[in-house]
Amino acid sequence: MRTTPDDAVQPIPLTGTGGIDRCAGYRLDEAWLGAAWSHPSTRVFVVSGGQALIEETADGRTELVLMPSFDAPLTEAHRYFLGADADGVRYFALQKDALPGRMDEAARPAGLREAAPLLSERDNELLVHAVALENWQRLHRFCSRCGERTVIAAAGHIRRCQACGAEHYPRTDPAVIMLVVDEEDRALLGRQLHWPKGRFSTLAGFVEPGESIEQAVVREVAEEVGVVVEEVEYIASQPWPFPSSLMLGFVAHAASSEPVVDGDEIEQARWFSREELRAAMESGEVLAPSGVSIAARLVARWYGKPLVSAPW
Repeated sequence: MRTTPDDAVQPIPLTGTGGIDRCAGYRLDEAWLGAAWSHPSTRVFVVSGGQALIEETADGRTELVLMPSFDAPLTEAHRYFLGADADGVRYFALQKDALPGRMDEAARPAGLREAAPLLSERDNELLVHAVALENWQRLHRFCSRCGERTVIAAAGHIRRCQACGAEHYPRTDPAVIMLVVDEEDRALLGRQLHWPKGRFSTLAGFVEPGESIEQAVVREVAEEVGVVVEEVEYIASQPWPFPSSLMLGFVAHAASSEPVVDGDEIEQARWFSREELRAAMESGEVLAPSGVSIAARLVARWYGKPLVSAPW
């Protein structure tokens, strides 16, 4: 197999490299949290429906719209502590039914797919944490043990049932995502029915109960395209809060090479050499995976350079 230098492609976004210490030990310390909230250096942003406000700066950068806590909208129940940076600045997210308006009209709402390629690593780390918490909070308001309503605790990282005492923690669903390569060092890409015309990407699927991640790779490749995998190589992971997945990235080496799709989950699967993929992308026949996804990084790692891709 051809190897590609680690620095040949960009780092995987949304992977928590922005220098934020989550300070998990303070989540149950109400006095500390209260002092952190009221500190003049603390910065806050609002998240709603997976979106936050972003704006362009005078020097051409794109940033999260952050505000001092004393300027933030009022909410006690849905205030989530995200952590602190190396300078001691503490960050909170507020979950609201709608994003606040801006008098200067300089800001606009954006979700992670749009914002992640534009924001700094720090802002991405804050936003992905906030969006994941918001998704979980919205979907888990009742106790799965007794059915009673739960309340927020630990600065947004626990929901506690006051009826039966159960504690519920943010859900993360492990999913495997894999670039399959064969003995000729071709890459196998597939497309789903609901994707934009020409969109091809890596294969992926959720890990089932009682299954290792390596077993999940082998099973998913066989189920989706009928190809037998004999070797699985872990590459990297990426949080993917749409709404609650952790993508575990692999390169899978194929023992068989003839893809067979069911036309339901996967509409089409094709082997590509690097030259074939380059020509297909340049002609517009193939749209590469979204630049914010680990899928794009897996393909680019094999391809040898960043892909020319359009956003989802």
